[in-house]
Amino acid sequence: TSSHTRVGILNNPSSKINEDNTAIARGILTAFLTQNNSNLKTFLSKFSKEETAKSLAAGTKIAKFLIPGMDDDTFEKKYNTLGLDLIKTHQMFCQEVLKLLPGQMAIISNGR
Repeated sequence: TSSHTRVGILNNPSSKINEDNTAIARGILTAFLTQNNSNLKTFLSKFSKEETAKSLAAGTKIAKFLIPGMDDDTFEKKYNTLGLDLIKTHQMFCQEVLKLLPGQMAIISNGR
């Protein structure tokens, strides 16, 4: 959030949710929950690249992607304990309330 913009994220996966295929989503949610705005923006810019997803799928640990200035301990503890229920809740909200198809993307705007 800033005086100009607020950003949030909801996950609407198209496949069955498990630990392996939610590493990016869990990393992004963890960053939103544990980091300040400037670290969050920098981390998300680095973390949301396709090569990051490939690297995580190949077994690279999430700690490799943390940036200087982040609260590494808080991030890793939250990441390791963030269950899949939150992502399942996002998925249910997207599909039942917003009427999105599995995997369908949308932008929701709500001005101040």
